[in-house]
Amino acid sequence: MRTRQRASQLGLLLLASQVFQVGLDNIPPVTLAVLALNVYLYMFPAAPLMQACVSVQQAYWFNDWRRLVLSPLHHMDDWHLYFNMVSFLWKGIRLEQRLGGAWFVYLLSVFSLLTGLVYLVLEAALTQLTQDQSYSMTCAVGFSGVLFALKVLNNHYHPGGVTNVMGIPVSNQYASWVELVLIHITSPGTSFVGHLSGILVGLLYTSGPLKTIMKRCAEIVTSNGYNSRPGANYNSSGFSGQSSRRGAPPPYGFNLSDEARAEEIRWRRMRRFDS
Repeated sequence: MRTRQRASQLGLLLLASQVFQVGLDNIPPVTLAVLALNVYLYMFPAAPLMQACVSVQQAYWFNDWRRLVLSPLHHMDDWHLYFNMVSFLWKGIRLEQRLGGAWFVYLLSVFSLLTGLVYLVLEAALTQLTQDQSYSMTCAVGFSGVLFALKVLNNHYHPGGVTNVMGIPVSNQYASWVELVLIHITSPGTSFVGHLSGILVGLLYTSGPLKTIMKRCAEIVTSNGYNSRPGANYNSSGFSGQSSRRGAPPPYGFNLSDEARAEEIRWRRMRRFDS
């Protein structure tokens, strides 16, 4: 989530280069579709950025709740889009492989809406605590809040591992919190509250009741006749029939070191272009 003006389109070219370097055949369908949707809405926005960003003032005071849907899918400039989509590419490949396409779509939908709602709650609370109305008027846009939620989830599935954050090895258990602070320090144009909202949503899923609630809602839908079939049930990741493959090597040819290198490049470019 950021606030910047559009500049060059070099970020789009680098994103396309990254996608083709990975290979379209190696990107699972939901991840590829979400990435394509974000690129499409950057090139052909569903609304001007000031009408897509989410804030307490616009969503709650003016009752414009559609911003909860629009804000995660719009970006301030091509670099904002590039950084977010490269990060999403690696997280999406790993998580969609583990959870399956149907549950991953469901997860992204819930995370996108819930991250926006938590953001509004936090900004409203800051307004009350500080008596500063600027918190309620701060308008955020971008997919990075959802990315922080996915990072929490990804790290949850790889306990005890290590992630490189700006070249510093950090335990996966603390990686999201370290990145939250470092991004705020090195890129002051980003939304600290928006990123924090994503972490809290991720924790609600991994350590709180969110996963159970989502599974229960899915069970209710299927019990009413949607996508039901004899013997259908749910495993620990989501819908039945999805592969968990715990301990198996990633089928797409990537490993943690590849993701770490991508995150390191992302950090270096963020520091360069936000300085």
